[in-house]
Amino acid sequence: MTKKFKELSPKDLRLHIDPKSIDIDSTRKVRTSAHRLVGQDRALEAIQFGMGMSDPEYNIYVAGATDTGATYIARSLLEEAAKDEPPPPDWCYVHNFSESDKPKALRLARGEGKVLKKAMDDLVEALKTSVPAAFATDDYQYNEQVLRKEFEHQRRQVIDVLRNKVEAEGFLLRVDPQGISIIPGKDGKVVPPEELADYSAEEKKALRDRGDKLSVEMNQAMVDIGRLEADYVAQRKKMHEKVALTVVGKGMKPVFQKFKKDPGVRKYLEAVEEDILQNIQDFRKGREEQPAQGPLAGKDMSNNKYKVNVLISTPEATGAPVVYTSNPTYPALFGRIEKEAVFGALVTDFTMIKPGALHEANGGYLVLKAGEILKWYYAWEALKRAVRHKEVKIEDLGEMFGFMTTKTLKPEPIPLNVKLVVTGDPYLYELLYIYDDRFKQMFKIKAHLDDQADRTRANVRQCVHCMARFCEEQELKDIDRTGIARLMEYSLEVTGNKEKMTLRLGMVADIMKEANYWAEQEKSEYIGAAHVERALEKKRYRASLVEERVQELVKKDIFWVETKGHKVGQINGLSILQTGDHYFGKPGRITANVSMGKEGVITIDRQSRLSGKIHTKGVIILSSYLRQHFAKDKPLALTASLCFEQTYGMVDGDSASSTELFALLSAIAEVPIFQGLAVTGSVSQKGEIQPVGGVTRKIEGFFDICKHKGLTGEQGIIMPQKCVRDLMLKRPVVEAVKDGRFHIYPIKTIEEGVEILTGMKAGKRRKGGNYPKGTLFRLVDDRLREMAEKARDFAKENKQEK
Repeated sequence: MTKKFKELSPKDLRLHIDPKSIDIDSTRKVRTSAHRLVGQDRALEAIQFGMGMSDPEYNIYVAGATDTGATYIARSLLEEAAKDEPPPPDWCYVHNFSESDKPKALRLARGEGKVLKKAMDDLVEALKTSVPAAFATDDYQYNEQVLRKEFEHQRRQVIDVLRNKVEAEGFLLRVDPQGISIIPGKDGKVVPPEELADYSAEEKKALRDRGDKLSVEMNQAMVDIGRLEADYVAQRKKMHEKVALTVVGKGMKPVFQKFKKDPGVRKYLEAVEEDILQNIQDFRKGREEQPAQGPLAGKDMSNNKYKVNVLISTPEATGAPVVYTSNPTYPALFGRIEKEAVFGALVTDFTMIKPGALHEANGGYLVLKAGEILKWYYAWEALKRAVRHKEVKIEDLGEMFGFMTTKTLKPEPIPLNVKLVVTGDPYLYELLYIYDDRFKQMFKIKAHLDDQADRTRANVRQCVHCMARFCEEQELKDIDRTGIARLMEYSLEVTGNKEKMTLRLGMVADIMKEANYWAEQEKSEYIGAAHVERALEKKRYRASLVEERVQELVKKDIFWVETKGHKVGQINGLSILQTGDHYFGKPGRITANVSMGKEGVITIDRQSRLSGKIHTKGVIILSSYLRQHFAKDKPLALTASLCFEQTYGMVDGDSASSTELFALLSAIAEVPIFQGLAVTGSVSQKGEIQPVGGVTRKIEGFFDICKHKGLTGEQGIIMPQKCVRDLMLKRPVVEAVKDGRFHIYPIKTIEEGVEILTGMKAGKRRKGGNYPKGTLFRLVDDRLREMAEKARDFAKENKQEK
C-alpha cells in the first residue's frame, strides 16, 4: 500500500478541551443558585406552560431517558416556581354529630387547624374541671335540695289524700319502690286471705266494687304524681341546663371569637355546644371516674368526639406544596383509616384518619415516577379518577374489594386541586398514550427532555454550575479546572459526538462521586483530571471482564482475526457487544463465496435464523447495488453466500453492509483484500457510505488486536466520513495515528473503499455501459458476464438433452 489516501489527522480523532479555556479555577467559585437546567429549553417551556394551565386535563408527563434526571429536574423547577404561589389551606376531620360514621371535613385558613385543635383540647380539659365544680357549688346544691323537697312534699300530699280515701273504704294503701297498690284492710291491718275466703258473695262484691272505685282514684293519683315528677325533672333539667349553659357558654366564647369569620367552623362549634349541653352528664363524672387501667387506660372515649384531627397543616409554608412519593401505593396516595385493637376487637374513629400524598399536595403539585405508579394498578386508576372528579376520598381497601364487611368510617371527600407531574421513559409515554384511554385526556402536556445539548459556551457554563451544585449537595470536594475539562471530554465521549454534550447527568454524577473517592485517597484538596481519569479507568476495568475474554480469544487465534497479508473474499468487520453498562468493539471475519446460480446474494446467518430484520435489509441492498452497477445489460447468474465467521449469536444492524459488499466484490473479481484493515459503515443502493453508531469503540477494539499482534504501520480502519465528528478515541490510538503506526480512512463511497482495500481503482461506467480495463469493477463485470454466458449455454445444453 504505497499510495497515500486521505486520512484523519490526530486532531480529528479526539476533541481535547484545554483546561485553560475554563474561565474559573474551580467549582468552589461558582454561584450555585442559578442554571438549574442545561439545554432543556423545550422541556422547560412545556413545564411552565403546564403549570400555568389550571385545567385538570393539563397534567404534565416529563419524558426523559434514564439518567437524564427527569424527576430531579421536575421537582427543582416546580419547587422554584411554587414559591410564588399561595400556600394551601388547612384541612381537618371532625366528628359528625348527625351521622357518626361520616366524619366531616373542615377547611381552615393556613395554620388555623392546629389552633382549632388546641382550642378544642383546652375546652374539653377546662369543662372536665369547671362543669363538676359548677354543679358542686352550695347554691346549686341548695336549690336542688329545695326543688327535691318541694317535689317530695307535693308527692306526699297526693299520697296522703289517696290514703285517707282508701282507709275510709276499708282498704290499706301500700307504697313501695315498685309503685302503689290497694289491699283489703281492717283496723289498720291487712285482711288475711283465709278471712276473705269466708266472706259472703255479697260482701265480696261490695269489696270489689269499692276496690274498683278506689283504683280509679289511685290511677288518678299516680297520674298526678307522674305529672309532679315530670315537672320536677323538667325544672331540675332546666336548672342543670342553666348552669351548664353558663359554664359551657363561658368556655366556648373564646373559641367562637377566634373563628367568628369562618362560617364552616362556627357551624361545627354550634353543633359541639349543642352536643355538650345534651351530654353534660359526661363532664359531671370528673377526672377520677375515667378508666385507670386496661386498653382504655388514660383515654376519655366519651369526649373523643370533641377532638380535632388535623389532617394537613402547613403554618410555615411559603408557597404551594411539591410532594414526591417513591412508593405510590393506594394508602400512600389517598390516606388510610387506622384501627386499634380493644378487648380483641378492631375499633376506629375519625381521629385515626391519616393523610396521603394527595392531601399533602392539595393546592400544589404531586410528582410521581411512571414506572412506580404503574406497578399499582388500582392506585393509578383511583388517582386518575380523583384528579378528574376534583376530590380525594379516603376508602378502606378491604371494604372496596369485599375482603372485610365490618362497619367502618366513610369520611367526607375533600375537594382536590392538584397538578400531576409524572416522569418516565418516552417509551412508556407512547404505550400509555396508545393503550390508556384516559391518559391522553389527562396528560396533554409532554415535556420531552433531550439527552444531549450543543457544546456552546453557554451550555458549558451551565454544566459547570451543575457540577458545582452537585458537589455542594453531595458534599464532594470541589473540582479544579483540569477536572472540569476532563469531565467535559467524558460528556462528549458518552454522546459519541464532538459537538454534543450528554444530558444524562446521572452518568456524569457517578464519575464525579468516584473521582471524589480517589481524591480523598490521595488527600487532594480538589478533584483533578487525574482523579477523573482514574475513576473512568476503574469503572471500565470493573465492567470489562467479557471484553478481556473476547480479546484473549482473538489474541490466541481462537477467534480468527487476521491483521496481515491479502486474501480473496475475506475482510475484517467490526461489531459492538454490550454487557450491561459496558460496550466494546469486537473485530470479526466476514467471508464471501460466489458461484454460478440464480439465488443471488444470501447470508448463512439469515438462512440459519441468526440475523435480524435490519441485517436482512442490508443484504437486500447489496443485491440492489449489484443489479444497478452490473446487470443492466445481462442477468445476474450468481449465487453468493456471506457469513460472519465464528459468530454464534444474533446478528443485526446494517453497519457491516459496506464490509459485506467489499468482500463480495473481492470474491467476484478474485482480487485480494488487505487484511490489515477493518471496515464499518452501511451502504445505500447508490453506493454511498452512511453513518453508523459505536465507531469509537469499534476502532479501539481493532486497534487493541493490531497492537497485540504487532503494529506494522499499514493497519487501520475504513469508516464513514459522516462519523468523523463522533470520534472520541482514547489517547493510545491518537498517539499511534500521530506516529504513523495506525491509519483511519474516512470514505464517502464504495469506490473510495475499494481502492484503499485492494490498491485498484474501482472504475467509472463509460457511456457504452462498460468499465475501464484495469479496474476492479471491470473485473467484476467481466466475471458476471462470463457467469451469465455459461449459465445460458448450460441451460441450452440441458434443453437439447431433454
